Amino acid sequence: MIIGILKEIKTEENRVSMTPAGVEVMKQHGHTLLVEKGAGEGSGFSDTSYTAIGAEIVETPEDIYKAADMVMHVKEPLPSEYSLIREGQIVFTYLHLAANEILTNALIKSRSINIAYETIQRQDGSLPLLIPMSEVAGRMSIQEGARYLEMSRGGAGVLLGGVPGVDPGTVLVIGGGIVGTNAAKMACGLGAKVFVLDASLSRLRYLSDVMPRNCFLLMSSPATIREIIQKADVVVGAVLIPGTKAPRLVTREMLKTMKKGSVMVDVAIDQGGCFETSKPTTHSDPVYTIDGVVHYCVANMPGAVAKTSTIALTNATLPYAIEIADKGWRKALKENPEIRHGANVVEGKVTYKGVADAFNLEHVTTESLL
Repeated sequence: MIIGILKEIKTEENRVSMTPAGVEVMKQHGHTLLVEKGAGEGSGFSDTSYTAIGAEIVETPEDIYKAADMVMHVKEPLPSEYSLIREGQIVFTYLHLAANEILTNALIKSRSINIAYETIQRQDGSLPLLIPMSEVAGRMSIQEGARYLEMSRGGAGVLLGGVPGVDPGTVLVIGGGIVGTNAAKMACGLGAKVFVLDASLSRLRYLSDVMPRNCFLLMSSPATIREIIQKADVVVGAVLIPGTKAPRLVTREMLKTMKKGSVMVDVAIDQGGCFETSKPTTHSDPVYTIDGVVHYCVANMPGAVAKTSTIALTNATLPYAIEIADKGWRKALKENPEIRHGANVVEGKVTYKGVADAFNLEHVTTESLL
């Protein structure tokens, strides 16, 4: 199979979908690898590091889309790429379609095979291709929250860890999954007082065994959010419902009760955001303020630490990319239920229920197309 590794074109996205080490393994499986010129530079991988292991450097994305049987991105295709996607071509990337009706319709029209990293799912419910970026984003959420608490950046001037004789800051993490757990670990490590809210009692029991004593675990409810948010210095939105829009858990009314200069970090912004006042921002213009509360809503947070993120992402995606390339998409979907969960739009049909429900589109099961 011919696989194309595209250069990311989303604003300030420095990751690349495969490292040279990953390309070398794909080559060993007999596949042809086309890498767009400069695709790896943002992550510290030169074109020569790809050609040294047998990849071919291609000048333009048009040439990649024209030649490749499967194209790989990190972020979703942007409007300039919609017309380049061919019928029957495999697009393997983060798609987040439930928050993007225009892209969903473009992929339906293209009759391509669209497999989303974020909805590949194991039998235990875990999301193996979302986990590494969720780990990065969760840890970054506290790093960024602490930064924007500084007065020079519009914050209240609170040091999250405090110092002897001074109370530490308070962090509210809404959601106890991979993002929330990593955020809580970082905040606890700094010495903050950390509240983690989750709707799963079994998850809270697990976290009670692994988190330190400055982490307080509570069952999530609107009433609990309303109570804790009033004393929070940093609020992290870490709620994910796989393949569907994130629920809006913090309302504008709750925002009005927060301390001035506190910081909200919405890690769920890729799926529409879990704060009513959230809107996507970029690394060059990451924050805005509403009612005196700083909002950080960068949609590609891990892109700021591209080298770490790219290596972590390739580690996770490579086995699935190899299986799709070795078997072809139809056999891979038929034989591997994890990859089958990843199918979002196949040959013009919406095969992921969360996406169909988001836009009132007909849902067709992947199995019926195989």
